[in-house]
Amino acid sequence: MTTEQRYVAPAALTSLADTLRGRLTTPDDPHYDAERSPWNLAVDQRPAAIAHPAGVDDLQAILAFARDSGATVTVQPNGHGASSALEGAILTRPAAFDRLEIDADARTAVVGAGVQWGAVIAALDGTGLVVPSGTSRVVSPAGYLLGGGHSWLSRWAGLGAQSLRAAWIVRPDGTHERVDDASDPDTMWALRGAGGAVGIVTELEIDLLEAPTLFGGSLVFSAADGPAVLRAVRDAAADAPEGLGLFVSTMRMPDAPMLPEEVRGRSFTTVDVLARAEADLAPLADLRAVATPVREQLGATTQAAMAAMSMEPEDPSPSRGSSIALEGLPDPVIDELLEWRARPEQAALIGVTMRMLGGALDAPQRPGFATLAGASWLSMGLAPMFPGAPPEAGAASLAGLDALLRPHSSERMVPTFLGEDDTLERCATADDLARLRAIRDAADPDGVLHEGRLPR
Repeated sequence: MTTEQRYVAPAALTSLADTLRGRLTTPDDPHYDAERSPWNLAVDQRPAAIAHPAGVDDLQAILAFARDSGATVTVQPNGHGASSALEGAILTRPAAFDRLEIDADARTAVVGAGVQWGAVIAALDGTGLVVPSGTSRVVSPAGYLLGGGHSWLSRWAGLGAQSLRAAWIVRPDGTHERVDDASDPDTMWALRGAGGAVGIVTELEIDLLEAPTLFGGSLVFSAADGPAVLRAVRDAAADAPEGLGLFVSTMRMPDAPMLPEEVRGRSFTTVDVLARAEADLAPLADLRAVATPVREQLGATTQAAMAAMSMEPEDPSPSRGSSIALEGLPDPVIDELLEWRARPEQAALIGVTMRMLGGALDAPQRPGFATLAGASWLSMGLAPMFPGAPPEAGAASLAGLDALLRPHSSERMVPTFLGEDDTLERCATADDLARLRAIRDAADPDGVLHEGRLPR
């Protein structure tokens, strides 16, 4: 029986609700629409119910119910990276799993599946330790790390999934246990990038990184300097120290009343950097030699300050995005991209960002499904869906961006950057997909866990 064919009777859901210490929200509940919504409000997911388990016993009851009823179970801490195919699934929100313990001496943390990165970053403030989080404070470590996760720190720490030391999971048969590379290497390999396919993670044990000093900030250039800036960044990447994380973005802001006056209706190019040491900022000298920033803010910083600087939205909103890992960024691609980007019909595409890869990403220290080894750049396009604006223009621009960059794509992609309809085929070789399928089939022979992005 495929996920789309599954049906869960309302009476059966009522029976499940009576067994839980937490809440179960069904389609006839007035809160259903609000609770089913993912972070990206453009994704329309309609699960059979939304569960808010109070503890492991509730998760075990939900899995047992799914086994008996033919339902499936999926987990979304905050709903980032959601896809729409959840018919017949019980969507589980693990907010109650809120454990957060920092062991500064061991440089490790234990983080519950319901915790957000902002809480972890705040707990580390002043310790001289950092965590390989993404740019948003409201993303959960569980979803981020189990999907691979790329961050400011990835050139010297690897993908976020590489920091995963151990995990506490509820297996499809209800067993709750701690696993690590010694006790269950196959499960750990799958958890590092395809985590939801083999169990429900309740807590994670992760590495923390020593960073007594951080330097970072941003340089803003005129849109006209975009080609020179992007070339200079591309050239600097060849010899850039591992301690330098660098993102370059071409921004084209609409004249929308909800935007700040200083950016409304304007175009510009930004270079955002975070370095492990001040010496790692040396490649920026070559950048300043080709273009003069119209605004520059660089200096000693903290991970909390960089998270705030990213200005990631902290409330759900509708948008469309497209990401591609690139093997390289040759001059003709830069020229074609920026010329195409400047056309009036691409106005719906607000931002295109290139994240510099390499460094530790090319030499993973732990085995895992997710990898960006061999890729040079991670491209991201964003088309927000403003109220009253037709969505077709943004979709067309993203399709055009994909068509322009796809011929230069790398073999591998990281799951946390997949689009709504993408599967893990974009992230893995045929052999790795076969291994993942074998691990999943052994862990979940009854198909209790939702298949998520596994190709069918």
